[in-house]
Amino acid sequence: MKKVESSTQSTLIRGFVITEKVVQADRPVSSAYIAEELGLPKATVHRIACQLEEEGLLQREPDGKRFTGGKRLRDLSIATLSNSVITAGRHAILKSLSEEINETCNLTTLDGDQIYYLDRVESNWPYRIHLPVGSHLPLHCTATGKLFLSYMKQANRERLLKSTTLKSFTENTITDMSELEKHLMKVSEEGVGYDTGEYLEGMVAIAVPVIDENNEMCFSIAIHAPSSQRSLSELRQYLPLLRKAAARLAEHESGL
Repeated sequence: MKKVESSTQSTLIRGFVITEKVVQADRPVSSAYIAEELGLPKATVHRIACQLEEEGLLQREPDGKRFTGGKRLRDLSIATLSNSVITAGRHAILKSLSEEINETCNLTTLDGDQIYYLDRVESNWPYRIHLPVGSHLPLHCTATGKLFLSYMKQANRERLLKSTTLKSFTENTITDMSELEKHLMKVSEEGVGYDTGEYLEGMVAIAVPVIDENNEMCFSIAIHAPSSQRSLSELRQYLPLLRKAAARLAEHESGL
Protein backbone atom coordinates (compact mmCIF):
# COMPACT_ATOMS: atom_id res chain seq x y z
CA MET A 1 0.00 0.00 0.00
CA LYS A 2 1.35 3.41 -1.01
CA LYS A 3 0.15 6.00 1.46
CA VAL A 4 -0.33 9.50 0.04
CA GLU A 5 2.00 11.89 1.87
CA SER A 6 0.61 14.79 3.91
CA SER A 7 2.07 17.31 1.42
CA THR A 8 -0.19 15.91 -1.29
CA GLN A 9 -3.46 16.12 0.56
CA SER A 10 -5.12 18.80 -1.58
CA THR A 11 -8.13 17.68 -3.59
CA LEU A 12 -6.29 18.60 -6.80
CA ILE A 13 -3.31 16.37 -6.04
CA ARG A 14 -5.54 13.62 -4.71
CA GLY A 15 -7.46 13.73 -7.97
CA PHE A 16 -4.22 13.41 -9.89
CA VAL A 17 -2.88 10.44 -7.89
CA ILE A 18 -6.27 8.71 -8.10
CA THR A 19 -6.28 9.16 -11.89
CA GLU A 20 -2.68 7.94 -12.01
CA LYS A 21 -3.55 4.83 -10.03
CA VAL A 22 -6.50 4.05 -12.33
CA VAL A 23 -4.48 4.32 -15.56
CA GLN A 24 -1.56 2.36 -14.12
CA ALA A 25 -3.79 -0.61 -13.31
CA ASP A 26 -4.09 -3.36 -15.92
CA ARG A 27 -7.81 -3.69 -15.27
CA PRO A 28 -10.78 -1.55 -14.15
CA VAL A 29 -10.49 -0.79 -10.42
CA SER A 30 -12.91 0.01 -7.60
CA SER A 31 -12.86 2.90 -5.15
CA ALA A 32 -12.01 0.41 -2.40
CA TYR A 33 -8.94 -0.80 -4.29
CA ILE A 34 -7.72 2.76 -4.93
CA ALA A 35 -8.33 3.75 -1.30
CA GLU A 36 -6.31 0.78 -0.05
CA GLU A 37 -3.47 1.44 -2.48
CA LEU A 38 -3.23 5.14 -1.60
CA GLY A 39 -4.04 4.93 2.10
CA LEU A 40 -7.01 7.30 1.74
CA PRO A 41 -10.56 7.04 3.12
CA LYS A 42 -12.82 5.11 0.75
CA ALA A 43 -15.51 7.80 0.90
CA THR A 44 -12.98 10.46 -0.11
CA VAL A 45 -11.70 8.42 -3.03
CA HIS A 46 -15.22 7.66 -4.23
CA ARG A 47 -16.24 11.32 -4.06
CA ILE A 48 -13.21 12.49 -6.02
CA ALA A 49 -13.53 9.64 -8.54
CA CYS A 50 -17.15 10.65 -9.17
CA GLN A 51 -16.05 14.25 -9.76
CA LEU A 52 -13.41 13.02 -12.22
CA GLU A 53 -16.09 10.94 -13.91
CA GLU A 54 -18.32 14.00 -14.29
CA GLU A 55 -15.44 15.78 -16.04
CA GLY A 56 -14.85 12.85 -18.42
CA LEU A 57 -11.44 12.01 -16.97
CA LEU A 58 -12.66 8.67 -15.60
CA GLN A 59 -15.52 6.42 -16.61
CA ARG A 60 -17.20 3.42 -15.02
CA GLU A 61 -17.58 -0.11 -16.25
CA PRO A 62 -21.16 -1.20 -17.10
CA ASP A 63 -21.53 -2.69 -13.62
CA GLY A 64 -21.04 0.81 -12.19
CA LYS A 65 -18.51 -0.33 -9.60
CA ARG A 66 -15.11 0.00 -11.26
CA PHE A 67 -13.31 2.88 -12.95
CA THR A 68 -11.15 3.20 -16.06
CA GLY A 69 -9.74 6.17 -17.92
CA GLY A 70 -12.36 8.37 -19.59
CA LYS A 71 -12.51 9.80 -23.09
CA ARG A 72 -11.33 13.25 -22.03
CA LEU A 73 -8.28 11.68 -20.37
CA ARG A 74 -7.50 9.64 -23.50
CA ASP A 75 -7.86 12.76 -25.66
CA LEU A 76 -5.52 14.61 -23.32
CA SER A 77 -2.97 11.78 -23.54
CA ILE A 78 -3.07 11.81 -27.34
CA ALA A 79 -2.78 15.62 -27.42
CA THR A 80 0.27 15.43 -25.14
CA LEU A 81 1.90 12.75 -27.28
CA SER A 82 1.17 14.81 -30.41
CA ASN A 83 2.54 18.09 -29.02
CA SER A 84 4.93 19.60 -31.58
CA VAL A 85 7.59 20.37 -28.97
CA ILE A 86 7.70 16.72 -27.94
CA THR A 87 7.32 15.25 -31.43
CA ALA A 88 10.24 17.09 -33.08
CA GLY A 89 12.80 14.54 -31.91
CA ARG A 90 10.56 11.60 -32.78
CA HIS A 91 9.90 12.97 -36.25
CA ALA A 92 13.63 13.39 -36.89
CA ILE A 93 14.24 9.73 -36.06
CA LEU A 94 11.35 8.62 -38.27
CA LYS A 95 12.48 10.87 -41.14
CA SER A 96 16.02 9.52 -40.94
CA LEU A 97 14.72 5.95 -41.12
CA SER A 98 12.46 6.72 -44.08
CA GLU A 99 15.29 8.35 -46.01
CA GLU A 100 17.60 5.43 -45.28
CA ILE A 101 15.24 2.73 -46.55
CA ASN A 102 13.08 4.81 -48.95
CA GLU A 103 9.84 3.46 -47.50
CA THR A 104 6.88 5.12 -45.77
CA CYS A 105 7.41 5.02 -41.99
CA ASN A 106 4.75 5.38 -39.30
CA LEU A 107 4.79 5.94 -35.57
CA THR A 108 1.70 4.64 -33.79
CA THR A 109 0.36 4.16 -30.29
CA LEU A 110 -2.58 2.40 -28.68
CA ASP A 111 -5.80 4.37 -28.21
CA GLY A 112 -8.41 2.20 -26.49
CA ASP A 113 -9.30 -0.58 -28.92
CA GLN A 114 -7.64 1.06 -31.92
CA ILE A 115 -4.27 2.12 -33.29
CA TYR A 116 -3.60 5.86 -33.51
CA TYR A 117 -1.18 7.37 -36.05
CA LEU A 118 1.06 9.80 -34.16
CA ASP A 119 3.48 10.59 -36.98
CA ARG A 120 4.22 9.60 -40.55
CA VAL A 121 6.93 10.19 -43.15
CA GLU A 122 6.05 9.41 -46.76
CA SER A 123 8.39 7.73 -49.23
CA ASN A 124 8.90 9.02 -52.75
CA TRP A 125 6.90 6.22 -54.35
CA PRO A 126 4.33 7.59 -56.84
CA TYR A 127 1.59 5.35 -55.41
CA ARG A 128 0.75 6.25 -51.81
CA ILE A 129 -1.72 4.94 -49.28
CA HIS A 130 -3.78 7.67 -47.62
CA LEU A 131 -3.39 7.15 -43.86
CA PRO A 132 -2.69 10.61 -42.39
CA VAL A 133 -1.59 11.47 -38.86
CA GLY A 134 -4.61 11.18 -36.58
CA SER A 135 -6.00 8.11 -38.35
CA HIS A 136 -7.45 5.31 -36.24
CA LEU A 137 -7.04 1.71 -37.42
CA PRO A 138 -8.30 -1.62 -36.06
CA LEU A 139 -6.05 -3.88 -34.00
CA HIS A 140 -6.72 -7.35 -35.35
CA CYS A 141 -5.71 -6.77 -38.97
CA THR A 142 -2.79 -4.32 -38.86
CA ALA A 143 0.90 -4.96 -38.20
CA THR A 144 1.06 -2.47 -35.34
CA GLY A 145 -2.29 -3.52 -33.90
CA LYS A 146 -1.35 -7.17 -33.72
CA LEU A 147 1.97 -6.20 -32.17
CA PHE A 148 0.23 -4.25 -29.39
CA LEU A 149 -2.17 -7.17 -28.85
CA SER A 150 0.73 -9.61 -28.55
CA TYR A 151 2.34 -7.49 -25.81
CA MET A 152 -0.81 -7.36 -23.69
CA LYS A 153 -1.43 -9.69 -20.79
CA GLN A 154 -3.64 -12.50 -22.02
CA ALA A 155 -6.56 -11.60 -19.74
CA ASN A 156 -6.52 -7.99 -20.96
CA ARG A 157 -6.26 -9.09 -24.58
CA GLU A 158 -9.15 -11.52 -24.25
CA ARG A 159 -11.30 -8.89 -22.55
CA LEU A 160 -10.58 -6.37 -25.30
CA LEU A 161 -11.12 -8.79 -28.19
CA LYS A 162 -14.37 -10.12 -26.75
CA SER A 163 -15.76 -6.59 -26.82
CA THR A 164 -14.54 -6.02 -30.38
CA THR A 165 -15.94 -7.31 -33.65
CA LEU A 166 -13.26 -8.97 -35.77
CA LYS A 167 -14.49 -7.24 -38.90
CA SER A 168 -13.39 -8.55 -42.28
CA PHE A 169 -11.72 -5.89 -44.44
CA THR A 170 -10.21 -8.18 -47.10
CA GLU A 171 -10.21 -11.90 -47.82
CA ASN A 172 -6.98 -12.13 -45.80
CA THR A 173 -8.42 -10.63 -42.59
CA ILE A 174 -8.30 -13.02 -39.63
CA THR A 175 -11.80 -13.10 -38.15
CA ASP A 176 -11.58 -16.29 -36.07
CA MET A 177 -10.53 -15.71 -32.46
CA SER A 178 -8.56 -18.94 -32.05
CA GLU A 179 -6.73 -18.39 -35.34
CA LEU A 180 -5.88 -14.85 -34.28
CA GLU A 181 -4.48 -16.11 -30.95
CA LYS A 182 -2.20 -18.55 -32.81
CA HIS A 183 -1.06 -15.73 -35.06
CA LEU A 184 -0.35 -13.48 -32.07
CA MET A 185 1.79 -16.19 -30.49
CA LYS A 186 4.07 -16.08 -33.55
CA VAL A 187 4.15 -12.29 -33.40
CA SER A 188 5.09 -12.42 -29.72
CA GLU A 189 7.87 -14.95 -30.30
CA GLU A 190 9.52 -12.86 -33.00
CA GLY A 191 8.65 -9.41 -31.68
CA VAL A 192 7.53 -8.36 -35.16
CA GLY A 193 4.02 -7.53 -36.34
CA TYR A 194 3.11 -8.01 -39.97
CA ASP A 195 0.18 -7.43 -42.28
CA THR A 196 -0.25 -9.23 -45.60
CA GLY A 197 -3.14 -7.33 -47.11
CA GLU A 198 -5.38 -7.92 -44.08
CA TYR A 199 -6.55 -4.33 -43.70
CA LEU A 200 -5.98 -2.93 -47.18
CA GLU A 201 -5.83 -5.22 -50.16
CA GLY A 202 -2.50 -4.99 -51.94
CA MET A 203 -0.55 -3.61 -48.97
CA VAL A 204 2.15 -5.29 -46.88
CA ALA A 205 3.56 -3.97 -43.61
CA ILE A 206 5.88 -4.86 -40.74
CA ALA A 207 6.18 -3.26 -37.31
CA VAL A 208 8.54 -3.36 -34.32
CA PRO A 209 7.89 -2.21 -30.75
CA VAL A 210 9.34 0.74 -28.90
CA ILE A 211 9.90 -0.40 -25.32
CA ASP A 212 9.87 2.18 -22.51
CA GLU A 213 11.88 2.27 -19.30
CA ASN A 214 9.19 0.18 -17.58
CA ASN A 215 9.77 -2.57 -20.15
CA GLU A 216 6.36 -1.96 -21.71
CA MET A 217 5.47 -1.26 -25.33
CA CYS A 218 4.63 2.43 -25.73
CA PHE A 219 4.86 2.94 -29.50
CA SER A 220 5.36 1.01 -32.68
CA ILE A 221 7.47 1.88 -35.71
CA ALA A 222 6.07 0.42 -38.91
CA ILE A 223 6.79 0.51 -42.61
CA HIS A 224 4.39 -0.41 -45.37
CA ALA A 225 4.34 -0.54 -49.14
CA PRO A 226 2.15 -1.75 -51.99
CA SER A 227 2.69 -5.48 -52.51
CA SER A 228 3.16 -4.76 -56.22
CA GLN A 229 6.37 -2.90 -55.32
CA ARG A 230 7.60 -4.74 -52.21
CA SER A 231 7.05 -8.23 -50.85
CA LEU A 232 6.83 -8.92 -47.13
CA SER A 233 10.22 -10.65 -47.24
CA GLU A 234 11.74 -7.54 -48.86
CA LEU A 235 10.38 -5.37 -46.07
CA ARG A 236 11.73 -7.78 -43.47
CA GLN A 237 15.28 -7.08 -44.61
CA TYR A 238 14.91 -3.67 -42.98
CA LEU A 239 14.18 -5.13 -39.53
CA PRO A 240 17.68 -4.33 -38.14
CA LEU A 241 17.22 -0.68 -39.15
CA LEU A 242 13.71 -0.55 -37.68
CA ARG A 243 14.94 -1.99 -34.40
CA LYS A 244 17.81 0.48 -34.33
CA ALA A 245 15.36 3.36 -34.85
CA ALA A 246 13.09 1.91 -32.13
CA ALA A 247 16.04 1.84 -29.70
CA ARG A 248 16.88 5.46 -30.55
CA LEU A 249 13.27 6.45 -29.97
CA ALA A 250 13.15 4.63 -26.62
CA GLU A 251 16.31 6.49 -25.56
CA HIS A 252 14.79 9.78 -26.71
CA GLU A 253 11.60 9.16 -24.73
CA SER A 254 13.48 8.28 -21.55
CA GLY A 255 15.27 11.64 -21.73
CA LEU A 256 12.08 13.74 -21.96
